[in-house]
Amino acid sequence: QVQLVESGGGLVQAGGSLRLSCAASGSTLSINAMGWYRQAPGKQRELVAFISGGGVTKYADSVKGRFTISRVNANNTLYLQMNSLKLEDTAVYYCNAYGTRDYVGINYWGKGTLVTVSS
Repeated sequence: QVQLVESGGGLVQAGGSLRLSCAASGSTLSINAMGWYRQAPGKQRELVAFISGGGVTKYADSVKGRFTISRVNANNTLYLQMNSLKLEDTAVYYCNAYGTRDYVGINYWGKGTLVTVSS
């Protein structure tokens, strides 16, 4: 079992920066890939950034060049550095972890942290 807790959300002005953190606990050695998702009001959840167990990263086209995902401390901490924030980045951001338990893949989710970008 893995628990994920996000932090770092808040109110920022357009063009500003913010860094989100995700602390993982429990059976963290079972984690392979991790990622950040977001859900804006009235819209479905979407993938923002992804990092594999080997460190390979992928980004949504809408954030590429502005956001950076990183992972440290043997799967215990995940970060999302967000620069040049836009109004459309406003959403609840969720931490995700994919792991394997008894050769079965499992997705874990945090409860989310709200990011609000103002003009």
